[in-house]
Amino acid sequence: MDENPIPRFGVSGFVELINQVLEFSCSAVEIEGEVASFKVNQGKWVFFDLKDEEASVGCFMPVYQLRTPIEDGMKLVVRAQPKVTKWGKFSVTVQSYRPLGEGSLRKSFQLLHAKLEKEGIFATERKRCLPQIPARIGVISSTQAAGYADFIKIVNERWGGLQIDVAHVQVQGEAAADQIVAAINRFNESQTPPEVLVIIRGGGSADDLNTFNDELLVRAIAASRVPTLVGIGHEVDVTLADLAADVRASTPSNAAQIIVPDRRELLREIKALVDGMAYRTESAIGDLSSEVDNLRQRALLHLDSRTDVLTSEIKQFQRILAAYNPQLALARGYAIVRGSTEIGEIISIEEEKIIIKAEVKNVKQK
Repeated sequence: MDENPIPRFGVSGFVELINQVLEFSCSAVEIEGEVASFKVNQGKWVFFDLKDEEASVGCFMPVYQLRTPIEDGMKLVVRAQPKVTKWGKFSVTVQSYRPLGEGSLRKSFQLLHAKLEKEGIFATERKRCLPQIPARIGVISSTQAAGYADFIKIVNERWGGLQIDVAHVQVQGEAAADQIVAAINRFNESQTPPEVLVIIRGGGSADDLNTFNDELLVRAIAASRVPTLVGIGHEVDVTLADLAADVRASTPSNAAQIIVPDRRELLREIKALVDGMAYRTESAIGDLSSEVDNLRQRALLHLDSRTDVLTSEIKQFQRILAAYNPQLALARGYAIVRGSTEIGEIISIEEEKIIIKAEVKNVKQK
């Protein structure tokens, strides 16, 4: 009798044993390779092969895990669990993945950019203005990062006394995108949401920054009911999250400069404005005083001229009245006859120095 009998299994038992061994020995592995035969079945399941020069392995995942575009020829690193299906086929179930290398990252960026741009996610007309001086700011970042420290320092230097609510999240790695999406939703669902939502992280490699090219994250930023300001990496770095935001900052420090004005600069501007208004007011008063003086002088001149005219007219009227004075006519030898010229009537004849009463004896027509 064989002292070391060979174990015997049914097919399902053998497959179960193999999966137990795989789970025990490598419950999760990272596999690097080139994508081939990529396809989506029934809008629910994603299948592709990951290959190198010598081998190929089939990969599978639900379509909701397709957070960045994949196409044949791209290089990926997948985190997956190996298993044997009940049909005896070996494959790996993908838990997460990321493009590998500059070419694959750029290609994935371009594919998702084209898709979202077609939907209007980046359209200028949907972007909102930020409040000028928000009293309450929501910040999503890693509180351990230098970019976050720079942001807080500059905000407090420029304009203190603001309420800043911070959601600490990972800003790179597998869990980062989901944590940021959850923070965006939490701020939006708050009973007292912030006036503006700031998402920041400092510089890093293209692979590090690729978190901000995650489709669900980009859509969450675009759908936020709170206006968004995104500042990722350095000035030369551009992510899809930047493009989806209402306002893009080139760096976390630039985000701080955008979110609040410099109190000292604002005071200088106000002082210059007040000084300018005072100068213009004094100048206007001076101009009005000069104009009033000119009007007064013109009025006086007009009044003098009018007085001369009226004086001349009065003298003329006086001359006319004097010409019709009856005393002057009497002095020249004329007489004034008063009374009826009927025969027998008594009339009065006034000369310069005497008045004569006479009876009308005869009346002739001339």
